[in-house]
Amino acid sequence: MDGGDGGGGVSLAHLIAAANRRLEDELAAQLRPRGLSIEQFRVLESLARDGETTMGALAGAVLVERPTLTKIVDRMSAAGLVRRAPDAVDRRRVHLRLTEAGARMVDDVLAAAEAQERRIAQRLEDVGETVARKVLQALA
Repeated sequence: MDGGDGGGGVSLAHLIAAANRRLEDELAAQLRPRGLSIEQFRVLESLARDGETTMGALAGAVLVERPTLTKIVDRMSAAGLVRRAPDAVDRRRVHLRLTEAGARMVDDVLAAAEAQERRIAQRLEDVGETVARKVLQALA
């Protein structure tokens, strides 16, 4: 790498991927003792934010394909964190919501995620968190 000074031959895509890997590794280390993966955390976070949602909508929100989400939700349902409910009109659609245990887990893991957010903001002080957010939103 080029030392992070913004010059030299490392592509922007590589730098973004490296930053993502580092941040996910940090968060995974916080989630692992709680028995959660990054993807399971995203499911909990999304359901806490949006309330009940369909599997299709959730797949997009948590950045995984539907078959992968089904496996994740199977494990989370077995652990008592989420509940599935068939749609009253279209039985092919499945709705998901947090259980009480899932809601308690959200409170715990969101605290870890918020601590990470604070650490990221501190790292970005020189360039400004607002600028970094705008850049990343433009790329997302």
